[in-house]
Amino acid sequence: MERVKLVFPHEAVFHRHPMTVRVTDMNYGHHLGHDALVSLLHEARIQALASLGLNEWDMHGYPSVVADLAVQYQSEARWPDSLSVETAIPTPESKALSIYHRVVKSAGDKSDGEVVATARVNQLLVDTQTGRPVTIPETVLAVLAEAEKT
Repeated sequence: MERVKLVFPHEAVFHRHPMTVRVTDMNYGHHLGHDALVSLLHEARIQALASLGLNEWDMHGYPSVVADLAVQYQSEARWPDSLSVETAIPTPESKALSIYHRVVKSAGDKSDGEVVATARVNQLLVDTQTGRPVTIPETVLAVLAEAEKT
């Protein structure tokens, strides 16, 4: 079986968001379900972008849409595990923003290093009139470049 293998860009991490596995996030296998993980990733992404003064529905004049999602599961998380979702956005090389998340179990303020999942979301900015992807505005690139320095 071919598995998804993602390389998390540690050098591009600019945000960490604490979360807790809720009982409603559990699936019939008694661990964090896929649907719940996608929701947790979305929340972390919104928080990370907000920390830069950006939001998905208006990226300097353009809304963004998810083009694809890849998830590599590495361990299980269960209620009431504390998690930290690290977000990284490497310098864009095309019209897509590749947003990486790494979900790590944590204890208090410290991560114990056990990775639950690594994910990559490719988001496109679209023209609201045509629905077609647009080039990422220079203003968004400048914000991302500034975040990469920190």
